[in-house]
Amino acid sequence: MSDELLTLNNGVTMPVIGLGVFQSAPAETAAAVEAALRVGYRHIDTAAAYGNERQVGEGLRASGVDRHDVFLETKVWPSDYGYDETLHAFDKSVGKLGVEQLDLLILHQPAVSLFEQTLEAYRALETLLADGKVRAIGVSNFTPAHLDRLLQVATVVPAVNQVELHPYHAQHDVQEADAARGILTQAWSPIGGITFYPGPWGDDRRSVMDDETIVAIAAAHGKSPAQVMLRWGIQQGRSVIPKSVNPTRIAENFDVFDFALSAEELGRIDALDTGRRSGPDPDRVFTEQMLFPIPED
Repeated sequence: MSDELLTLNNGVTMPVIGLGVFQSAPAETAAAVEAALRVGYRHIDTAAAYGNERQVGEGLRASGVDRHDVFLETKVWPSDYGYDETLHAFDKSVGKLGVEQLDLLILHQPAVSLFEQTLEAYRALETLLADGKVRAIGVSNFTPAHLDRLLQVATVVPAVNQVELHPYHAQHDVQEADAARGILTQAWSPIGGITFYPGPWGDDRRSVMDDETIVAIAAAHGKSPAQVMLRWGIQQGRSVIPKSVNPTRIAENFDVFDFALSAEELGRIDALDTGRRSGPDPDRVFTEQMLFPIPED
């Protein structure tokens, strides 16, 4: 097995597949990270808001893999937006992770109801980049309109835009906007887990895992539906960050480099797009409840 590399717009390389730890309980996160690194992953994605950065660092150290061989990314939550606040958010994150430098630091949400603070937060990311404290900077859940507003004042084009992206919500407009600006699209929920997470999205959701087209393509290759969806993303040039705390699933999700989907199969998966978002709306107004504080330690 091998992990292919993607080159970001500043020349930094990033493994195409990473372990996501969204909704991974802190008690399970360290073991999941350690298991992933032992399998061969060299890319871990976390966030201050997940509450498990400390455990990600513990898993990294327990794995025995050298820190410099692992691409580590985390996210700043909107409650820490603003120039000085975001500089401090970096300090909090590296302190919990137990590292001195981050490979990628991104803004977790556009937070349009406080977008001036968002812009100041991005200015802080640019400072951290210039100071060598981070190797690349980016955004998450940004629409084309959000990118346009950001790039009116930014001096550094984001390297990455991490968005909800799976066969039922392919976000072609976002992918095109990212590509036109030299931004890499990174898929959270690349195997469609968001389509069956509990939440205020109604009772008519269908798991992408059970989709007849995905299941048929998986059977044809002797692979799982999850592996097919990850391969779909990888072959189309995206970064994918599947989440799991199950060692067997973690290993299975990494085992996607020994087969390829045909152009016809890729097209059949593309045709599954519903245009319907399952995760949170990036244009939602941030309330006091959503602006929960990120602990110092």
